[in-house]
Amino acid sequence: MDKYDLIILGSGSAAFGAAIRAVELGAKVAMVEKGTIGGTCVNVGCVPSKHLLRVGEIGYYKSHGHRGLDISSSIDLAGVISDKREIVENIRKSRYTDVIEPLGIILLRGKAAFISKNEVKVNGKNIQADKFIIATGSSPYILPIEGIDKVDYLTNVEAMELSKLPESMIVIGGRALGLEFAQMFSHFGTKVTVLQRSSRIIPEEESIISDYLKAYLEEEGMNIQINTSLKSVRKEKGNITVTALAGDDTREFEAEKLLIATGRRPNTEDLGLEKAGVSVDKNGAVIVDEEMRTSAPNIWAAGDVLGEPMLETVAGKEGFIAAQNALTGERKKMDLRAVPHAVYTIPQVASVGLTEKKAEEIGITCRCSTISMELVPKAVLTKDTRGLVKMVIEDRTERILGVHILASLAADMIHEGVLAVKYGMTLDDIIDTVHVFPTMTEAVKLVAQSFRRDISKMSCCAE
Repeated sequence: MDKYDLIILGSGSAAFGAAIRAVELGAKVAMVEKGTIGGTCVNVGCVPSKHLLRVGEIGYYKSHGHRGLDISSSIDLAGVISDKREIVENIRKSRYTDVIEPLGIILLRGKAAFISKNEVKVNGKNIQADKFIIATGSSPYILPIEGIDKVDYLTNVEAMELSKLPESMIVIGGRALGLEFAQMFSHFGTKVTVLQRSSRIIPEEESIISDYLKAYLEEEGMNIQINTSLKSVRKEKGNITVTALAGDDTREFEAEKLLIATGRRPNTEDLGLEKAGVSVDKNGAVIVDEEMRTSAPNIWAAGDVLGEPMLETVAGKEGFIAAQNALTGERKKMDLRAVPHAVYTIPQVASVGLTEKKAEEIGITCRCSTISMELVPKAVLTKDTRGLVKMVIEDRTERILGVHILASLAADMIHEGVLAVKYGMTLDDIIDTVHVFPTMTEAVKLVAQSFRRDISKMSCCAE
């Protein structure tokens, strides 16, 4: 019977983060994958979706309001999807497939299930290991709506394989996934309606960011319905109709396509976790401690299989920590306090640390300041001043607790905020740091300065 020092279930970001660290520590490693190598991010997540978002952005904004520049374009969806596939295949090969052999990782193809705490069965063959890491990722979560099993709905996976652009689409879900795909198809030319259950889109973000983003998306022609409670779906005359309670009124929404974007669920079914003594929560997510260890002493877990936050970079870090702890006995902990996240709408949303509401909920006396991107010279000269930056600080120490950005390049701008939150920096630490002019990231310094002075009456680069 084959035996390894470490067996990793899955082949996504968490699995590779774990495998690479395990090899560096001298371990004999096997990785088990039943599907396509690379996991969600490279195959059906960040890589293809951000490419398609960029294509839609270019096609939609065209001249972007610059006089003298006339750019005409039309969307060839089949060609765009073909280009997307080529990009995915290239990155999958260079960053995943080609990485395995040089490192000496054994890739086993097939479905794995535990038969004991030290043994899994793969394609009818039993293999053993001293330690295991569960990194099986997640899959789209489908709401149990009446009639959903009788209609041909899309998830993000199928939506990125369409060869013909739909004339209309209903998107169920107003968080990151739903809004990204809604705006993508809206930019392509599809008439899009978003149905969101809560009172705000992206409800975990600062309320001012949710409100502003909703207004921007609606200005582009998207129909966003909040406070909707779904009742049923049906197909008739070639279209799909969604019946929902909107406030006190029952309404029907009709479109050619229905996209379900209501989150993802951990892939833990049929893994035989009970035979290994691994506990899961009510949503099927593997339960771990800060050291990524499960309820079984020789089994760790990492990535989307743990539930939120389902982020590629978090998965890779968790995989690294899981392998480090499993193979060295070190008790390294995962710290989520300074983990940033982004929503790739245009404008983008990026956030790190505490929101004002969260700080108040945990008893921190805080102060906040918000500036418009209209006060950022780089935004003015590029003619896209949509958005804002909000900073949350501890009142007494002026330590930075959170940075929240809505701007065209928010995902790139957030990293100064990440360092500020991670290392407990203060307003003076940011203000005393010289920034490049003109840049979008200068906005972080400006919002710090806004606690002390009226920056609308300040010249460029003033300290």
